[in-house]
Amino acid sequence: MSLSRNIFIGGLLCLIVVCAALISFVWTPYDITTMDIPNKLQTPSALHWFGTDHFGRDIFSMIMVGARTSLAVALVAVGIGMGLGVPLGLWAAARQGGWADELIMRGNDLIFAFPSLVIAILITAILGPGALNAILAIGIFNVPVFARLTRAGALPLWQRDFILAARVAGKSRALISIEHILPNVANLLIVQGTIQFSLGILAEAGLSYVGLGAQPPTPSWGRMLADAQTMVSFAPHLALIPGLAIISAVLGLNLLGDGLRDWLDPKIRVVRT
Repeated sequence: MSLSRNIFIGGLLCLIVVCAALISFVWTPYDITTMDIPNKLQTPSALHWFGTDHFGRDIFSMIMVGARTSLAVALVAVGIGMGLGVPLGLWAAARQGGWADELIMRGNDLIFAFPSLVIAILITAILGPGALNAILAIGIFNVPVFARLTRAGALPLWQRDFILAARVAGKSRALISIEHILPNVANLLIVQGTIQFSLGILAEAGLSYVGLGAQPPTPSWGRMLADAQTMVSFAPHLALIPGLAIISAVLGLNLLGDGLRDWLDPKIRVVRT
């Protein structure tokens, strides 16, 4: 698939999800907190575009609000990962071979030694279910990802002539990291951010599926899948629609990330031209 097609399709899918989430703040076709038992388990129709669930709630409205929940959790979790991981990675690269580098990398190895979803479940089980604890659990595992990536991208730069010139000019390692290293690894961080964003949506859905994410009455795509698992045989749309919403969001972010990687990578750009 070409670069422009990746960015176009990925951006379009992401735009749809983001627009649904933003519009849900001011309008939804139906009130998601209102139950309409006589009209439960309706199939998609002109009145209810995506049908209704086992409580008679409009699924289209719940998908819109669920998009808001998923995006908020994933966005804040990625923000935590970048906010902590990038400075740690820059610090480790600036002190390569020192105690700070060793301490940061061994801490990353310790976190990576455990399955992320299992530890996320453990954290939310200890702190209690809820969107905030899900954000914390997902954010913790984004920290070593960004720390490792930042360090790997920064290490070769410390041997470049323009960095040596900055050191000769008397700039501190911290100032060099901010002014020269960070802008040169920003493209890596942007691409990885889109990937972690998609993984954050999946993680939030997984935590909500097992009851440790966003709690009722707040809709969540993962919670909708959990509620639908016993009704798939006679109401498949209950599982199909939130499943497609998750797939669309993750696919859009992955395609967008691939397109941005190809666009921002100077080596690929030179070959393409």
